[in-house]
Amino acid sequence: MTSSDVLETATTRVVCEVEVKYQVGGLAALEAALTARGVVLSAPVVQDDQAYARVGWEYGHSKIGVPFARLRTERGRHLLTVKTPVANELSCVEHETEVADREQMHAAIQQLGFYPTVRIRKSRRTAMLGLMSVCVDEVDGVGVFLEIERIVEAGEAGEGIQVELDRFARGLGVPLGRVIDTYDSLIRAARAGV
Repeated sequence: MTSSDVLETATTRVVCEVEVKYQVGGLAALEAALTARGVVLSAPVVQDDQAYARVGWEYGHSKIGVPFARLRTERGRHLLTVKTPVANELSCVEHETEVADREQMHAAIQQLGFYPTVRIRKSRRTAMLGLMSVCVDEVDGVGVFLEIERIVEAGEAGEGIQVELDRFARGLGVPLGRVIDTYDSLIRAARAGV
């Protein structure tokens, strides 16, 4: 290891993705409320995600402190994301990188001790509003959702950020049902009829 390797390692920025998520009661009302606040959503992008869990972890177990992987294909690009929930399932330390070959990465993830759980396909429209990322997702099999996210430095209180994001969502004045589960859990529950 050279001194520049040490410097890079010492300056690697650890970030957390903090989000709130809502089932949308009326898409047209949501779109109008966002537009009224100056939010211009992008054109829809299809995301094809394969979720992975560590061997030994099962649905029903706590996700806090457990790393999970996701392999996403979007616009011909493949992204590997590893998230570890910290405060709750929607406040995670996150690392993400682009990979060249989805099938090889799928095999490598399994070799590292993860197993595929749920495939998630959604159409996502996004926008930035200040520090917030706003996503409107139409998720196959479970419906339409609003996600509001912020990237924060590791160590910032995720729950406090979630309170701020929730305040913004509630201020939209549209029918929203708060969801505390990730998409993989929601899809799995829908398939099981729970």
